Amino acid sequence: MSALRRLLFMMRENVILKKNIRNLSTNNHQDVNIISSPCEDVDIPSITIPELIYSRIEKFNKFTASVCAETHRSYTFEQLRVKARNLSKALRKILKLEKGDTIAILLTNSPEYPLCVLGSLEAGLVVTTINPLYTPEEISRQLSDSSSKAIITFADLYATAKSAANLSKRQLPIVTIKSKNDELLPEGAIIFNELLDSKIDLPDFQPGSADDIAILPYSSGTTGLPKGVQLTHRNIVSNIHQATCPDLDFSLPPTDNFQDIIPAVLPMFHIYGLTVTMFAALNSGCRTITLSKFTPDLYISVLKNYKTSIIYAAPPLVLFLTLHPGVKKEYLESVRIVSSGAAPLGALDEERFLQKSPKNTKIVQGYGLTETSPVVTVCSVKLFEQGKATGSIGQLVPNTLAKIVAIDDGTGKPLGPHQPGELLVKGPQVMKNYHNKEEETRNAFLDGWFRTGDLGHYNEDGAFYITDRLKELIKVKGFQVAPAELEEIIRDFPAVDDAAVIGVAHDSYGELPRAYVVPKKGEILKAAELAEYVAEKVASYKQLKGGIEIVDSIPKNSAGKILRRQLKLAYERK
Repeated sequence: MSALRRLLFMMRENVILKKNIRNLSTNNHQDVNIISSPCEDVDIPSITIPELIYSRIEKFNKFTASVCAETHRSYTFEQLRVKARNLSKALRKILKLEKGDTIAILLTNSPEYPLCVLGSLEAGLVVTTINPLYTPEEISRQLSDSSSKAIITFADLYATAKSAANLSKRQLPIVTIKSKNDELLPEGAIIFNELLDSKIDLPDFQPGSADDIAILPYSSGTTGLPKGVQLTHRNIVSNIHQATCPDLDFSLPPTDNFQDIIPAVLPMFHIYGLTVTMFAALNSGCRTITLSKFTPDLYISVLKNYKTSIIYAAPPLVLFLTLHPGVKKEYLESVRIVSSGAAPLGALDEERFLQKSPKNTKIVQGYGLTETSPVVTVCSVKLFEQGKATGSIGQLVPNTLAKIVAIDDGTGKPLGPHQPGELLVKGPQVMKNYHNKEEETRNAFLDGWFRTGDLGHYNEDGAFYITDRLKELIKVKGFQVAPAELEEIIRDFPAVDDAAVIGVAHDSYGELPRAYVVPKKGEILKAAELAEYVAEKVASYKQLKGGIEIVDSIPKNSAGKILRRQLKLAYERK
């Protein structure tokens, strides 16, 4: 699309989200206990994600967009744009994919990740992101539920992808990327580079509606098994604008002598990594250094060899930066901001990091969920400098409303400052629906407000604090683990009659899954054999590393719901 044509399109389509009930002005509410952002509302254009990114990165063409920390292969912004366009046409012409079809991205962090996502979106496809640590069984469930029509993966994950496709009983084309030049591709694989370099005589795809589904990540919501979260182009475009408004933007524009550098270790299949360290970073002209996995030596080498300026992290990474002897203070000299999310970071942990880091470094927290694209709150630098940020997840981003309501209060009456309750939010970043889950979607909202399932409170400055969660989810290093999923697997073990899983606290991991298991009558249940059985079926972070306890019964209420809180309290008393 030409610059003039794009400008005319944006002028025609520039609809301010305040006209939509979910995008209403955050200043037009009467109850003082409904909290809005201290930032001014931002105008959000009604455009797709590729339109937003491409309109911004033209000015960054000569700069490097992404570099692999291991192999050092890289793409400039201009290369990213050209190759994404080629990929979009190849997906339509060669793979016969059509608007609205779903494509699965099964990749570790890499310079190709944004290329694959943007190329797919530019072809009018829906992108479902899959954790590359998943087993074939886990992947197959997501492929089936999302009705994926193709997979993009690495050569070393091809066998896993093929096995998952077979389990889902789907004949799916598998586009395969070589991470090393001398790597051999398996028979039957579609060569990624050939799609990138193909010159296909096909008209450019015309941008769809901002309300089309763009990203379909999977989350367990407040309870139950993983569900597809329908995030529209509008949701993601809104969240990028919200999180990079003038009061909250941590990045600086690139110049001939400077470019912000971000180590991209947060997984891009996760909405935090996808929106913040991929989309928003591209939108701001930052250079990301991608790490396919976290290892201490690799991460420290990135800090040592690149002048890192912004670090997006989960609490375990902040603890690593603070406590690991290999992280020298001089490696942090160029770091302006460390932004922690995915789980609460304690005030003492913040303070310990600041004692180690240079004086100019600031640490702030944010909060979000897959269902909110993800950013809901961010601690501004101003709040940090005023000394009002310690332990807080920050204040609301623009165009967002929030309230705290008493647990099990179906009226949704908002509570005042310092009163604990469940956090409910409303804004243009809130998901459209859960995929094919009407009842779960209805239960996720209360009179148009999204129920986060998290417990907390706010103070007089409108700064929020998360103290606990109603969710049954277990968070292992920021990854979500659904107890129901593990319980289902455990109950399939021949010697098991019943099971319950809870999360137990761990210094390095945040939480670990712990199982309580009732043996079948007359059966001898060996915990080690059960642990091995589960480990073969799930990703490593879902394994029962919190332990297995054999019990006589599982505490349940009259409706048969597991009383996990009782198990947690009993564990804590021990």
